[in-house]
Amino acid sequence: MVKIVGFKTFERKDGSEFCALIVQGGIEAVKSSETGRTYFTARKVNVSCTFDEEMCESLIGSDFPGSIKKVEVEAYEYAIPDTGELVILTHSYQYVSEDENVVKNNVVEKELVL
Repeated sequence: MVKIVGFKTFERKDGSEFCALIVQGGIEAVKSSETGRTYFTARKVNVSCTFDEEMCESLIGSDFPGSIKKVEVEAYEYAIPDTGELVILTHSYQYVSEDENVVKNNVVEKELVL
C-alpha cells in the first residue's frame, strides 16, 4: 500500500503543464553504510497523472494499492540535495501496482520451477 503525500507541477517542453502525484511507500529499516546503525525511511516517487492541481490536492492522504520497488537503470549523475555532492546511481524507484507485482511474482515462480 502507498500513500499520496503531495504533488508537483511540471512544465513540458511546449510550455504546457502537468501534475505528478508524490506517493510514499511503507516504513523500512535500513542500515547506514557510514555508521552501521539502523534507521527508518520510506521511499517516495513521482507518478505522472492526468489530474489538475485541485484534484491532486484532494487526493493527498489517500491510500492506494501497490508498492515502490527499486529497479536497475542506466547509470546517471545525481546531486545529493543537502550537500550538492554528485554521485553515480544505477538504480531508481518506481511505483508498481498490485496487479503488476502479482504477474512478476508468478513469472519468477514459474522460472524457478522449470
